[in-house]
Formats: sequence, structure tokens, C-alpha cells
Amino acid sequence: MAKSILVLLLVSLLYSSTIAKSATPASSSTSASNFIKASCRTTTYPALCVQSLSAYATSIQQSPFQLTVTALSVSLDRAQSTKSFIYKLTKLKGVKAREMEAIKDCLEEIDDTVDRLSKSVKELKNLGESKGKDFQRHISNVETWVSAALTDENTCVDGFAGKALNGKLNSSIKARIVNVAQVTSNALALINKFASKN
Repeated sequence: MAKSILVLLLVSLLYSSTIAKSATPASSSTSASNFIKASCRTTTYPALCVQSLSAYATSIQQSPFQLTVTALSVSLDRAQSTKSFIYKLTKLKGVKAREMEAIKDCLEEIDDTVDRLSKSVKELKNLGESKGKDFQRHISNVETWVSAALTDENTCVDGFAGKALNGKLNSSIKARIVNVAQVTSNALALINKFASKN
């Protein structure tokens, strides 16, 4: 009888310990997801913000710094992917001269975007424990570079306006650039929010 009670006690102890372990990550994950949703409400494209950052909830947790770094990294990743796509288009045969000119101009703009976002990610990651004027200098650099990257993206899209470009080619490039511009805009909003609280 004592053995059965001991076995029953051990089983219930193991069961409750397993339940407790599985409940912690779920509540932590829910808290991180809620943090991302609340933070994204202040951005221009909140649904895209949540969609692009939710996959990183476990690394973001409830850290405004990690949220900012992740948002900027997502923007950089999409910009690099778009740059590769546009570069491949410069190798296409049979593209009209006006179209190729717009594509090459856009490639130059997106190349500048990638450069500025790369510098911004590095600057933000190196921010570390900076305080006061040192913090303001670093965060100001990031805000300036990300804002310039956003301008580059918009300049690329503007380069396709009013030109007689191939419909599919035009819409394919625009869709990618607009997506990069939107995630960059969201990253800039989160950077500005982070800067204002520090």
C-alpha cells in the first residue's frame, strides 16, 4: 500500500512538473506576442509589422532593444533579397532601353538602401550600454541612415512612374520595393519609439 502511494505520488509529481514546464514557454510566448502586437500599433503598417516580427517572438521576448534590432534586420534581409532580384533583372535580354535604365537606377537606390541598413544594424548592435550623449549620437546615426534608406526605396518606386514599362516587370519590382519600404518604415517607427524612451 505504501509503495502504491509512493508511486502515485511520484507520477503526480512528474506530471505536475511537466505541466509547469510546458506552461512557462507558452505564457512567455504569449507575452512576447502581445508585446510585439502592442509595439506594432504605433507603426504605419501594424499588420505587416506583426506578421514580419512574430516569427522572432522567442528572441524578442519583451525587449524593446531586441524588437528594434530584429525589425531593422528584417528590413535589411528583405532589401538584400530585393537587390538580388533586381540585379538578375539587369541581365535580362530583350528589355527596352527605358526599362533597363529604370531597373539600373533602382538597383543603385536599393544598393544604397542595403548599405545604409547594414550600417544601421551594426550601429544599433554596438549601442550596448551607451548612455546620454553617446547613446544619442549612435541612435541619431541609425535614425538618419534608416530614413535615408526609406528615401532611396521611394525614389526607386518613383522611377517607374509614368514610364511605359512592361506591366509584369513593373509591378513585380514595385511590389518588392514597396514591401521593403513598408518594413523599413515600421523599423524606423520602432527605432524612434526606442530612442524616445532611452
